Order: sequence, then C-alpha cells, then structure tokens
Amino acid sequence: MSLFDHLPDPAPSAVTSPKLLEVHEILCRTYGCPIPYFHHLDPLSELISSLLSHRTKNADSGRAFKALRAAFPTWSAVRDAPTADVERAIAAVTWPELKAPRIQQVLRRLTDLRAGATPESAADPDAALRLDFLATMSPGAARAFLEQLPGVGPKTSAAVLSFSSLRMRALPVDAHHHRVAVRLGLIPQSLAVGPSHAVMEAMLAPEWSPQQVYDHHEILMLHGQQCCYHHAPACTRCPVLRLCPDGQRRTSAGVAPRTAGRTDETKTHPDAAPPVREAADKTDAR
Repeated sequence: MSLFDHLPDPAPSAVTSPKLLEVHEILCRTYGCPIPYFHHLDPLSELISSLLSHRTKNADSGRAFKALRAAFPTWSAVRDAPTADVERAIAAVTWPELKAPRIQQVLRRLTDLRAGATPESAADPDAALRLDFLATMSPGAARAFLEQLPGVGPKTSAAVLSFSSLRMRALPVDAHHHRVAVRLGLIPQSLAVGPSHAVMEAMLAPEWSPQQVYDHHEILMLHGQQCCYHHAPACTRCPVLRLCPDGQRRTSAGVAPRTAGRTDETKTHPDAAPPVREAADKTDAR
C-alpha cells in the first residue's frame, strides 16, 4: 500500500507550513528558481534510471543506463534477456548483481499488471510496459500503482512522476533534503526518509505547480550539498540560519563552522546523494 493512498491531491492547505514556504522563498533566491529539469525521459525509462541510480553516482548510473539501452533494443528485450547479460550491461552501477534481477522483476510485474489493457505486438513489443497512462491518474493513485512494483518506494515513485516527461506534482526526498528539513525543525529527527515524503508533501502550498514542487526538492537538495553538509555544516554563511534551530545552536555554542565547500562530500558519507548535476549531465540517470 502506498503512503499516499489516504491523501487528497494536493494536500490540504490547513497543514501548509508557513516556515517551509519562507525557506522555499529564500532558497529559491539563493539557488535560482525555476530550476531546469535535468532530463526528459519517458516514465518507464525514468523508473529504470531511478532503480539504477540507488547509491550510485550520476555519471556511473547515466553510463549504465546508456549501455543498457545500447545493448537491448526494447525494454521487453531487457525483461526477457538472460540476467547475466543485463548485469554486464549495467556493470558501472553499484550492485549490478542485485539491480539486474530487480529491473527484470519490475518489468515482468508491469507486464502482468498491464498485459490485458495493452497487449504486446510485433509492432510494439513494449506496449504492456509503457507508463504514459499514469498521466490520466491523480498523483496519489499513480504513486500507489508504482509502489506495487518490486523495490519501488516513495522516493522512486515521486521521481518517476516529477522527473519524467509526466511532469506531475510529486515531492522526492533524498538524504540531503531530509537532513536540511530535520535541522530546520520542519520534521522530527525520528521521522525516517521514507515516511517523511507524505509528511513533507502535505506541508507544501496546494496551489504550487509541479515545477514549484520540483524546485522545492532541488533547492533543499542543493542546500544540503553546498552548505548544510552532513559533517560541519557551514552555518555562518547559511541564508536560512535565522530559521534553523540546529544552526542557531551550533553557532551559539561556538561549533567550528565550515566556511568553504568540499567537493568530496558525497564520497565521504554513506547516505549522501549524488553530486550536483551539471548542465552537460542532463541526460544522465539520477
């Protein structure tokens, strides 16, 4: 069952967080909203891209995605191939021996769920796999459908809706985003990343467009990468310091601040997300 089954679309304004809206406004000025989407994959390709990207740098997952597409002409060919062949194609990612069978499981489950509605044919062997029909559903219903699939949780379902050509309203929460939200006091530290998706999405302004929701994810992620580091956050140069209880505590206690960014932040901590995407990497997997 999806975390979003019980939520209306969008979440009610009664739970919108004024503090979150102020943080959003400040960080949008800091990082420059609207933020361009980093690629334009169809939703099925975005799903595979997201599965490849887990605990993997953008450049590596992007390379694996391109290699997979080059090795197999269709997604149904990936589904039906020997698992060892898929594993070889995605060798650039972390844990290809786990991701190859998982991708095939997802594709087989999609076939089972959709074969009756859109049977495969020689002319379109991927007909039963396409996810474009999600555009006709509410974000909550679309996420519930995706979260039936093996290994698909709230972050992946949100990524498919938000990052793909669907451009639907959905808020992914990665490790950087979550860390910034906890330090700002928007969510409690005891709330894990998975359950935080529903809580944080309910705080958003109901009138926000999909672009604004995407911007919100991006600016909190960027802030975590460029200022609110896991170790020694740069509180003294933080544009939202006055709104941050953790930053206020650190600065008043005389905790030594970091004054310059570190380019290896995502390499040094196991829950760190991939590095900031450059414009040239828009076609890479996330």
